[in-house]
Amino acid sequence: MAQDLNIELVRVDNRLVHGQILESWVPYVKAQCIIVVDDNIAGNVFDETVIRMAVPSEIDLIINTVEDFAHNYNFSHNKGKNTIVLFRSIRDVCKAYELGFHFDKLNIGNIHHEEFKVCCSPSVFLCDTEIEDIIRLLENDGVVVELKRVPRERAVNIREALKGYCNLSP
Repeated sequence: MAQDLNIELVRVDNRLVHGQILESWVPYVKAQCIIVVDDNIAGNVFDETVIRMAVPSEIDLIINTVEDFAHNYNFSHNKGKNTIVLFRSIRDVCKAYELGFHFDKLNIGNIHHEEFKVCCSPSVFLCDTEIEDIIRLLENDGVVVELKRVPRERAVNIREALKGYCNLSP
């Protein structure tokens, strides 16, 4: 049972639902739906309840595993509810992409990896595996990847942020 949603924002943020999402991104994209895609949270009654308590009742909230999400939702332009899709990790968003959830643009808001190799912005610290996954999205699939915490902030292109670390074509 696939559901069409107007995907306005695909974001990786290890905090998932939090103030920047609810106070900045929801009004900016006029979101009527938030989808949390996380294998550890989906099916965990406590974690799901905490997230449901944070999201205002007028916004639909869907919590799915990566695989269920990729198989049950279709990307649409101007059809369905304006939707924000949140992933906790680069690995999960890449897995969803490989399973068929294709998107043109990825926003990275916050990632703090303990064994980071590159500080790309004040809130994004990437390890080698994450960088490899991002490069695959950029080079093989042409996805635009930007670093941006809130809508009013100037976006940093990931190619620019990684230029001192690896060779990426413009």
